[in-house]
Amino acid sequence: MAEIQPDYYKGRDGHDLFDRFEHGLLTPDEVVGFYKGNVIKYLTRFKKKNGLEDLKKARVYLTRLIDFEKVKEDEK
Repeated sequence: MAEIQPDYYKGRDGHDLFDRFEHGLLTPDEVVGFYKGNVIKYLTRFKKKNGLEDLKKARVYLTRLIDFEKVKEDEK
């Protein structure tokens, strides 16, 4: 997963954009929409563009969406 989330996306505090999105940069609905949109994007283009790399990216976004939704469920 390192090739999909390289260290240069992390700030000095060690947090990456996903962390920032989920902790206030975006609303919860915006986070979900962002993740869903990227899953759809990478799934629909993988055969014509980057193949397996795009499937791995889709998996990253889907995993983040699942984890984000789990946290919301656990907070109820």
